Amino acid sequence: MGQLYQAITEVEENIIKLLGEVKSLRQYVEYLEEENVSLKRQLCAVSEADTERVQKNAARIQKEAHDNLEKLYSEGFHICHIYFGENLEGSCLFCNAFLRKD
Repeated sequence: MGQLYQAITEVEENIIKLLGEVKSLRQYVEYLEEENVSLKRQLCAVSEADTERVQKNAARIQKEAHDNLEKLYSEGFHICHIYFGENLEGSCLFCNAFLRKD
């Protein structure tokens, strides 16, 4: 009975050590998850300068696109979604409405 008792005691001690290691690993995993979330936030953060630069670029692109559509219309092509790219004879109510939208 003494050997059996000693073997059970050793198993209990090993289980206690393993539980300690599992708790330690769990704490480390929680730390890594928090750090991961923090790093994702930093990665996704956009500075005000970048935001302003993107907005200016978008406005420039929109103006260029509108200018290109006006040019196409003046060259005699439809720019409305109904007849886009077809030859224009006279004026088109849809194209004019589209051009007035800014």
